[in-house]
Amino acid sequence: MTESPLTAAHIREKALSLGAELVGFAPVERWREAADVPENFHPDHVWPLTKTVIVLGVPVWLPIVETAPAEWGREQYTITNTLLDAAAYRLAAFLNRHGHAAINISRDGYGDIDVLLKTPAAAFSHVWAAHYSGIGRVGWNHTLLTREYGPRVRLVSVLTALELPGDPLLADELCNRCRLCKKICPAQAFSEETGESYARMDKLACATNSKKLRKSFRNPCGFCIKVCPVGNDRQLFQSTDCSKYFREREVLAESPDAAEFRDWQHIRRYGGLPLENE
Repeated sequence: MTESPLTAAHIREKALSLGAELVGFAPVERWREAADVPENFHPDHVWPLTKTVIVLGVPVWLPIVETAPAEWGREQYTITNTLLDAAAYRLAAFLNRHGHAAINISRDGYGDIDVLLKTPAAAFSHVWAAHYSGIGRVGWNHTLLTREYGPRVRLVSVLTALELPGDPLLADELCNRCRLCKKICPAQAFSEETGESYARMDKLACATNSKKLRKSFRNPCGFCIKVCPVGNDRQLFQSTDCSKYFREREVLAESPDAAEFRDWQHIRRYGGLPLENE
């Protein structure tokens, strides 16, 4: 296998051709310089040859996320995960074929929801990798926020021994600390203490709720990403009124066939099992 020159532009073009919508490059030095992530989760600790992390992202469509908890979200989750894993593997193969050692890290990195109830989640954070690659910024509730889609993105990473220049980090803070995610969370998983930059997250409560939804084929939860006001996709899909999510329960209690929520109610009736409180 002969090494041949590849630029970030070549690799970006290849990643986009494989199905990625967002692509970013992060040198490993950014983990050390920022010190946001424990050292044993740095990419060159996960794989010692790593010099650059290439992050790929794809959006999840807001109108589908808005139907949560529904089977449509589960299907979209499966589609995007499959696309990301295939794209990352093929990009790593492309790099290896050109003589630049690379490996892909799958989009989730844990075996099952029961694992999350007992152990830490995964060996590597795609969210922080995307932050350091300039794709977005980590928000208060630990999700990655992007200008294009807010937190409605799925991510995967490729680690490579090829040294590449990093993309510019986003200078502007995208999270406005509105706490709508905290207000709507069905598991009440977010809390905070004065002076903390990020929420304290009860991962056990979140995972327990996810397990319940999975049994009904209505996972993932999606509430904290559908309520987030950040993202140009809100204008694209003409859904800028975030108060609608908080009106739903009260309106449907008075009028189960209310026209405002008729589409969401229709979608939730099919494809999944009833939830415990339905």
